Amino acid sequence: MKITVIQPELIWENKAANLSKLAKVMQPLHHETDMIILPEMFSTGFSMNTDLCEYYHGLTFDWMKKQATDGGFGICGSYMVLENGNVFNRFVFVTADVDHYYDKRHLFSIGDEDKFFAKGKARTIFKYKDWRISPFVCYDLRFPVWSRNRNDYDLAIYVSSWPEARINVWNTLLKARAIENQCYVAGSNRIGKDGNEVSHNGMSQIINPRGELIVSAGINEEKIISADLSLEDLKEFRRKFDVLRDADAFNIIY
Repeated sequence: MKITVIQPELIWENKAANLSKLAKVMQPLHHETDMIILPEMFSTGFSMNTDLCEYYHGLTFDWMKKQATDGGFGICGSYMVLENGNVFNRFVFVTADVDHYYDKRHLFSIGDEDKFFAKGKARTIFKYKDWRISPFVCYDLRFPVWSRNRNDYDLAIYVSSWPEARINVWNTLLKARAIENQCYVAGSNRIGKDGNEVSHNGMSQIINPRGELIVSAGINEEKIISADLSLEDLKEFRRKFDVLRDADAFNIIY
């Protein structure tokens, strides 16, 4: 499966501008990749302005579905979703035919995210082109128990607005998650300053199950990166070096 990560500079709280910009960026990728991965809150930037929220099957979802249908790929990223009176930072994956979602579990309380958003209560694993995929959002990366592979996924996706000040943590933990979970990892991050003057410098990347970097978008540059992932190679690696069978059993209290 070929996956593509887009590392954009986002326009603060401007859905129309961001969606228009990203649609143009994706145009050359039509029928050239199986999946496109966008950053956290790709339509607004990482904002606490929940007036920008929308229903799940609203403007941004419809845009994603159109991109997926026209481009012949799956597309994912997160945006603000209103549901039953709560607002979620929701990861959404869309194809022409199906959709899946995951609500961010670990809210960034240091930045008051927990004051504006509701916490997700369940891990999500969905299947796409024979791949078992587990999605996560930004701050989730710091919590390995939540990301722990119980031999139930093959690819972990982290969509993020990770700040430049802590980019070394991003680089280190993405590799750690790949190694400890014997899985491919894709991390999508943005660049540029947001409306709170927080700087982001990218370093979107795709990592193999050995923790080796396949490709990186580097720093401070709008860039598109792609990699061909091999399910056969992953299965063979796990068969020869089956770390997961010795993992600790545990239950998560939701």
